[in-house]
Amino acid sequence: MSAWRGYAVVGLGSGLGSLSRHQLGVWLATPGFPWATLAVNLLGSALIALFAAWAAHREHGRVARWQPFLVAGFCGGFTTFSLFGLETLALMGQGRAAAALGYVALSLVAWLGAAWAGDHAGRRQAARRP
Repeated sequence: MSAWRGYAVVGLGSGLGSLSRHQLGVWLATPGFPWATLAVNLLGSALIALFAAWAAHREHGRVARWQPFLVAGFCGGFTTFSLFGLETLALMGQGRAAAALGYVALSLVAWLGAAWAGDHAGRRQAARRP
């Protein structure tokens, strides 16, 4: 793949991931706690780990061609660590230190759990197919 084609593929995936993140955020928006960002990053953690594990256990070829689009592009555009940081600071600025701490703890545990589940599912999927 040429460098420019690679950039275009990652850019397209990132754009689609960002649009998906925005739409999911609209659907899940709730006042008082950033549930939408938690859910987006949870889903993104599972997806990126699933694809990476699946791709790592498959012969490279067609699977490897999708990696820039799905991992760096879509999942990179879909997840948002920067918004997580901003929302944590907003909770603290509102004097809700316990909610901020809970958000950080819940996020880390949930995201790591989702990444583990995605990795496990990806390995199982790869093992099923020759």
